[in-house]
Amino acid sequence: MYDMSTRERALALVAQGRSLNSVSKETGVSRAAIRAWQTRIEPLPRMQGHVPPCVRCAPAPGLPTDEAAYSYLLGLYLGDGCISPGMRSGFYLRIACADAYPGLIDACAAALTAINPVKKSYRVQAVGYVSVVGYSRHWPCLFPQHGPGKKHNRKIALEPWQQEIVDAYPWEFIRGLIHSDGCRITNWTTRVIGGERKRYKYPRYFFTNKSEDVRRLYTDTLDKLGVAWKQANQHNISVARKEAVALMDLHVGPKH
Repeated sequence: MYDMSTRERALALVAQGRSLNSVSKETGVSRAAIRAWQTRIEPLPRMQGHVPPCVRCAPAPGLPTDEAAYSYLLGLYLGDGCISPGMRSGFYLRIACADAYPGLIDACAAALTAINPVKKSYRVQAVGYVSVVGYSRHWPCLFPQHGPGKKHNRKIALEPWQQEIVDAYPWEFIRGLIHSDGCRITNWTTRVIGGERKRYKYPRYFFTNKSEDVRRLYTDTLDKLGVAWKQANQHNISVARKEAVALMDLHVGPKH
């Protein structure tokens, strides 16, 4: 007998286009079992246990219990996340995290586990990155920005309840956006001092996203936090002033 996390991981690999044979070798699950699971994703009663209701679908909709984790996960989702249909009426939430940042992968998995109504997540290794994945019927309830096509080709706006969470945990939201589509780098330039041209280095944050709406969510939140920024080019937002970088270093820091 296999637990639900094993089933979900195997089905996620199949959904990526992998053959049943390769998935069977990687997971140790027989091809017959995987083939059977493709027609039934819902857990068997003996495996299901008590599944808490979705906070957004409840008779009196509320907010996620871990609002800080949600704010961070929302930033990750708007950058490198997607929601895709699974078997029956369920959905997969996937966040792509580069292999170079194991700390980010761990933080993403912790946040996704905290927000998933069934409190589960798992990781699927790909070439150069890990997909942190969770399965639930309720991802579209929790991330109403989900829709057909790429995010930068459609309107992205927060629901009032989401904005309430971002306003309460703005640095978690900024951290999620930077961890998905941002970076901290060291720039250099030259300056004439005492008649001599000298080279010096300075840290800088960049956030790059094709969606004007997502960039605006980022800059609006920076404005509320008092972090100075400027438009570096069409899709790129820069934070370079010394005091602004110090704030970003205090609350975000480089990816690791």
